[in-house]
Amino acid sequence: MSLGQSIRSGAKWLIAGRVGTRLLEFAFGVILARLLVPADFGMIVTIAVFTGFVGMLTSGGMGQSLIRAKEADENDFAVVFTLQLALGVLVYLGFFLAAPWLAEYFGNPLYEDLIRVSTIVFLMRPFAYIRTSWLNREMQFKQRSMIDVTNGALAGVTSVLMAWAGMGVWSLTVSGLIAALSNNVLLARITPLRLRLKWDPAILRRHGAFGVKITANDFLSYLTRESKNLIISKLAGPGFLGLFNKADSLARIPNQLIVPATIEPVFRAMGKVQDDLDQTKYLFYRTITLFMVYTTPIYIGIWWVAEPFIGFVYGDQWLPAAEPLAILVLAGVFRTIGFPCAALLAAQNRLGQEMVALAVNLVVVSGACIIGLNWGLKGVAWGVAASQVFGAIYLFVLAYHALPTRIADLGRAVLPGLILNAPLAVALALTHYILGDGVAGSRLAYLLLMTLVGAVVYVTSLLFLPIPAIRAEAARWRQQFGKVLAAGRRPFS
Repeated sequence: MSLGQSIRSGAKWLIAGRVGTRLLEFAFGVILARLLVPADFGMIVTIAVFTGFVGMLTSGGMGQSLIRAKEADENDFAVVFTLQLALGVLVYLGFFLAAPWLAEYFGNPLYEDLIRVSTIVFLMRPFAYIRTSWLNREMQFKQRSMIDVTNGALAGVTSVLMAWAGMGVWSLTVSGLIAALSNNVLLARITPLRLRLKWDPAILRRHGAFGVKITANDFLSYLTRESKNLIISKLAGPGFLGLFNKADSLARIPNQLIVPATIEPVFRAMGKVQDDLDQTKYLFYRTITLFMVYTTPIYIGIWWVAEPFIGFVYGDQWLPAAEPLAILVLAGVFRTIGFPCAALLAAQNRLGQEMVALAVNLVVVSGACIIGLNWGLKGVAWGVAASQVFGAIYLFVLAYHALPTRIADLGRAVLPGLILNAPLAVALALTHYILGDGVAGSRLAYLLLMTLVGAVVYVTSLLFLPIPAIRAEAARWRQQFGKVLAAGRRPFS
């Protein structure tokens, strides 16, 4: 299988798994939003700020080093696993002892028990992390995607049942632990790795040099992403945070569905050809083009239907999240460009430069969030959106200096997606104004009509607009639709 075919196959399975997982999360999230209150979600997000931050330290970035390395055998995996397990035990003990202090800091004694229970996951994470790294290195994304969907279904079912039984915030905590345990069991069944304890300073040094940089960048990236949650939780409370987090998570749906699933095989491919800058450049810009093709229509759709969607799906108590959602999706195109830039810098081992960009953006995000709080949810959303635009531009500047490239190359990569989605934007605008307040008053009717019009216009544009950069992509889709139509016309035997 060629490199391009490996990337496409891996991305296909990861996207399928990501879409399946997100659909499950969305479906169960709708139910949970009606069974729980925003403060329940706000408490979980607050805890996740701490656990997610420390979780990056336990990985040490060495999983990424194992994936990127040209050579890695079972001894490499065993040594990395040993270090991660030791760190996991220390981290759990640290959280167990610090839980009372954190509960006092946030003024809610419930945090103490929540932290002590939720952080049990650190004792399970090393087993899953090392096996997932092996699957990624071998580009066996089909198995991983199937496990992700299975765990998503299990977590959703258990959380809904517990919430229905009146367990409140505990339904979110315990269901996460059940899913983590299931993940470990399933990964152990499909990977041939025999996890054992082994200590080898030479192997640690080899992977640690790259791993430390990955960890530092992940740390800064996480702080950039989550600092706003910590600031909001402390200054505005869990209810405010729950509303903003709902808007932020919905605004990231295109990235969550498509971008991570594609970036992982692209990063592995860039690692393989890291010495060939021309091939790396092609992978970089081709990734941006395809991201623009497939994420932009979702951003456009979300912008138009934000308020009726939230009101119909989640209920009127979540309506204050609608305007922040419409604001945050405006930065979506820039986030689409930023992810390939980060993958390129990692593959080229230019993580020190990315580290500086992330540190600067952390200051920008925190400042924008604090200032934005003066204008409520809307102000925070504008501040966060502006910081995301700034961060993406900064990362591209670094990528620009890492490749033999020009600004015009970025323009050529972005333009096909913009041209393709222009008819969609016009069609949704016309549909909105033609419908007027009559249909707009019925949230379900409005959502259905806008979705139907958007789907028809976008699919027609993708299949038939003569855009050279995506001609091969359009041909593949026409072939797939042809097979579906042929199967539909085939008589039953």
